[in-house]
Amino acid sequence: MTIFHQTIDSPVGRLLIATSDEGLHAIEFPQGRHLVKRDAHWQESPHPLLSEAARQLGEYFAGQRHVFDLPLAPQGTDFQQRVWQALRTIPYGQTRSYAQLAAAIGQPKAMRAVGAANGRNPLSIVVPCHRVIGADGALVGFGGGLPVKTFLLRLEGALP
Repeated sequence: MTIFHQTIDSPVGRLLIATSDEGLHAIEFPQGRHLVKRDAHWQESPHPLLSEAARQLGEYFAGQRHVFDLPLAPQGTDFQQRVWQALRTIPYGQTRSYAQLAAAIGQPKAMRAVGAANGRNPLSIVVPCHRVIGADGALVGFGGGLPVKTFLLRLEGALP
């Protein structure tokens, strides 16, 4: 399977977007901790889904888009997929704790595993892992860094 990718500029820095014909595989920050594995099937080349993702991200950063409408194809375990699906249910402008996210997938004691899956989310911003905060309301862990997490939550109105 060929993975097409490109890098775009955004208010939070350069983002790498990667897709195949089946859907988006990654949206990554350059300093991300858990980058999607690259192989010989990756090529920097145009693809209609890359253009659409860049357009929708532009609308998001302009405050004009609250929900993304893109086919997604993240690669992960069944547990990770369940966590990433639950992330997509957190509304724009709201946050959830790791405990709330664990409860949402029916595993209320799996907060640490949920945190690990959240940290491995390959589709930053579109699958809104930035909306997950500590139980005490503290901003904790984010692959793009806490300043980017703060920016995104302020953009969405979840922080003053």
